[in-house]
Amino acid sequence: MNFNDRLAELRKRRGLSQEQLGYELGVSRQTVSKWELGQSYPDFQRLVLLSDYYEMSLDELVRGVDVSDVRALNESEKQISSIYSDVERGKDLMGKAWRAFCVFGVIVLALFALAVAYGVLFAS
Repeated sequence: MNFNDRLAELRKRRGLSQEQLGYELGVSRQTVSKWELGQSYPDFQRLVLLSDYYEMSLDELVRGVDVSDVRALNESEKQISSIYSDVERGKDLMGKAWRAFCVFGVIVLALFALAVAYGVLFAS
């Protein structure tokens, strides 16, 4: 049995909703749902709380956890974090490029205005 299935089974055996278990552990219902769907895993502190809550050892609680699944999920979270970081750097770069473009445009307009004014002064 997978860890996520074990968590759902333990919760249901106690007759708890995800919201009730989340309240007991200090997390949201959505967090419990993600654990039970295998989309994320509890941190160590929550694992200890879960083992205490269900009155079982950590070994009993996590036995059968596929470490490669945990590693793969952690790697995908790192990749997502890297993507967000790249997007933020891109936004910063675009902001700087936009400001440089605006400054350049103002300078060109000022020079054009001077040229027009200079031409008007000496045309008469």
